[in-house]
Amino acid sequence: MNSLACGLAVEVTNISAHGIWLLTHDKELFMPYDEFPWFAEQPIKSIINVEACSAEHFYWPDLDVDLTVDMIEFPERFPLKAKHI
Repeated sequence: MNSLACGLAVEVTNISAHGIWLLTHDKELFMPYDEFPWFAEQPIKSIINVEACSAEHFYWPDLDVDLTVDMIEFPERFPLKAKHI
């Protein structure tokens, strides 16, 4: 699904047993479930419902998850994680 919130395109290109891939600005980012547990066991429609209101910030309204490119590329820099419910 392509989201054009605020005029910027972002797309979930793949969902696997290991994580999800996000395509933005011709850059593909991988989010493994062990680093991004909020996406594990969620319905596909909630995962693909992503908005980009800036080139570096993404929001999943169905999951109430906000992530930046830095958080996705360098999860070790952001060790605090919400509890997976």
